[in-house]
Amino acid sequence: MTADQDLDAGLPIHLLHDRVLVRTENGEGERRSTAGIVIPATAAFGKRLAWATAVGVGPHVRSIVSGDRVLFDPDDRSEVELHGRAYVLLRERDVHAVAAERVENEPTGSTGLYL
Repeated sequence: MTADQDLDAGLPIHLLHDRVLVRTENGEGERRSTAGIVIPATAAFGKRLAWATAVGVGPHVRSIVSGDRVLFDPDDRSEVELHGRAYVLLRERDVHAVAAERVENEPTGSTGLYL
């Protein structure tokens, strides 16, 4: 378990319904391309989705478990601060894809909800 996961494990929150609490993987600042070129935060992009790690899920969430990486639209988010760290609260339907090792073990006739 990493230090980030240790901090996330003791969060004083019980999620309801189909809510998913995620920790974003990087800030809103500058990024690097795969070639190593620095892209400033002010650069204009089309609609860009973001990856985050699920740290908590509500009882009615069917496709995501804590620890999964999820793809979501950062424009449609609600932010919350817990223990001095920023998190994003989403509904399960707002998650576009899930990337997790357990997904690779799914049978070929799965519902297609995963990357």
